Amino acid sequence: MTPKESELNLKGGRIAGVPYDTLSRTRTNAVADAEPSGRKLPLVVLSPGFTKPVSMLTSLAEDLASRGYLVAGIDHTHESYATTFPGGRVAECLACDSDTDPGFGTAVVRGRAADVSFVLDHLEDAGLADRARIAMVGQSIGGAAAMAAMVKDPRVRAGIDMDGTTYARIPRSGFSRPFMFLGTPEHLPGGRDGSWDRDWKLLTGWKRWIVLTGAEHQSFTDAPVLAGALGIRPVRGVLPAARSTELTRAYVAAFLDQHLRGKRQPLLDEPSPLHPEVEFCAGTCGRS
Repeated sequence: MTPKESELNLKGGRIAGVPYDTLSRTRTNAVADAEPSGRKLPLVVLSPGFTKPVSMLTSLAEDLASRGYLVAGIDHTHESYATTFPGGRVAECLACDSDTDPGFGTAVVRGRAADVSFVLDHLEDAGLADRARIAMVGQSIGGAAAMAAMVKDPRVRAGIDMDGTTYARIPRSGFSRPFMFLGTPEHLPGGRDGSWDRDWKLLTGWKRWIVLTGAEHQSFTDAPVLAGALGIRPVRGVLPAARSTELTRAYVAAFLDQHLRGKRQPLLDEPSPLHPEVEFCAGTCGRS
């Protein structure tokens, strides 16, 4: 992030007691202006949660890039606390206080689906992405947008929703492209959020519903990793940051390797003794 982005994000998140440029001084394993390792690469589009910049998915993006994926992270302008354009102009959030408005979720995912199609058009023009191997992964409403983008744009061949209530309506005839729900215990079948229960029944192709015991909403982002630097104490009983990152990377990469590269992943077939926190749901699990 630029110092201004860092400041606006920390203020927006009501994080006090740390210098406002903290996030702009956070080092990553990425290199600015890196050249793609080839052309016609399998592409993964990343979409963050509402008010969040896509840089909050950096640890996932870096891992996927290291595995040979082209990763396109989208900052959805005016939905995040700050978006910096080439030349330095900073667009601030205009929608951040609208999440209680009627029809909010439906409108946001419709706009994000349009953003995704726009990005795909440009990447295709540049000859970087393999049109036959495109997937989308999002967190929170970014995950809901993955479903919306797939419904709207057939180029998105597979998708993952990381702990996001869904809003886009799947055709009643069903939806056959591969999709995975990856969430917290709040998204167990039969829970307060019934959107996954509704959509699960309409997913007619390859599908998985995975819940991580001990995870919370931000466990699929960089927030837990950054918490110490921001003076936020770990919450007892919540999945440790390093472990949540490890599990998120493992299951996202397995899904993409299977559906974009055609490499079967036994990790997705059944629970693993190496990952006791992971529960597989098939419309029912975890609740009596």
